[in-house]
Amino acid sequence: MDRLRAMELFLSIAQTQSFSETARSFGISATAVSRMITDIEKGLNVKLLLRSTRQVVLTESGQEYARQLEGILWQIKELRTNIIAISNAPQGLLRVHSRMMFGLGVLPPLIADFRKLYPEIHIELTLAESQADLRRSQIDIDFRISPPVEAGVKRRMLFQSNRYLVASPAYLATKPPLQQPADILAHDCLGYHLPGSEYTWLFKQDEQLQTVAFKPRHVSNSGIALLEFARLGEGLALLEDYTVHNDILLGRLVRVLGDYRITNTGFGQGMFATISDTPIVPAKIRLFLDFVAERVAGPELRFKAYSRTGGILPSVS
Repeated sequence: MDRLRAMELFLSIAQTQSFSETARSFGISATAVSRMITDIEKGLNVKLLLRSTRQVVLTESGQEYARQLEGILWQIKELRTNIIAISNAPQGLLRVHSRMMFGLGVLPPLIADFRKLYPEIHIELTLAESQADLRRSQIDIDFRISPPVEAGVKRRMLFQSNRYLVASPAYLATKPPLQQPADILAHDCLGYHLPGSEYTWLFKQDEQLQTVAFKPRHVSNSGIALLEFARLGEGLALLEDYTVHNDILLGRLVRVLGDYRITNTGFGQGMFATISDTPIVPAKIRLFLDFVAERVAGPELRFKAYSRTGGILPSVS
């Protein structure tokens, strides 16, 4: 008996609940399928399926066997793919998910350069402010600004970043000076939409933590929108340092309260490449992760990588 084929047949039956449909998809007879399943049950000395003329029902043992087979067969498939990739040019579809600011400001030129090295790897880039469910959405890599907390994934930290409180020079010229956290209450503040009704920024200096609640002038769930509001002189915005680096250098924005570490969620943010925790990392994922890391990892490279796009949005005139 071909044990691997028998396992594939059983998993197909578990998923379709049909001997005839499994037989058609594998190009063999239903009798041959039934015989191989019977051989599996004899080898395990356990009943996996309850069969009748109308339906196929998995026993408790059959359900557990199918659950474990799904992971085993996936690993065998990935092993075969990776072994083939060693001798052949890497290829296939790579699904990448990213936060908007990183996805627009950093990834496009890197993807263009990556294509020149690996033209047979095709990248599907999806951008969203929320993190992706890797398995459910069939995402290969998710670039997040906070470490993953769910089970079944592993991370690679590309860099640690800080958040800067920024505003346009024209806006600051008309407002009171900012010397301590409470001074923001005399200013127009731009809030990032998070669960809950209260908007707060956390200020940390010499291990002393202050929380200041404010009523935002504008609210958005997009860092890009907040960046543009700040450029337009609409108030103070809290944004990742690498996303405002160019604007500060060019004088479009000014960092304020620079003696404080500031956040709206938690400290220790950065950019994390998140992938499914599997024994074998597919070649296309490993190659792209290494390629991106070589160009953005570390405290300085992240600024250089973002600078290649000249910022996400055109400057405001």
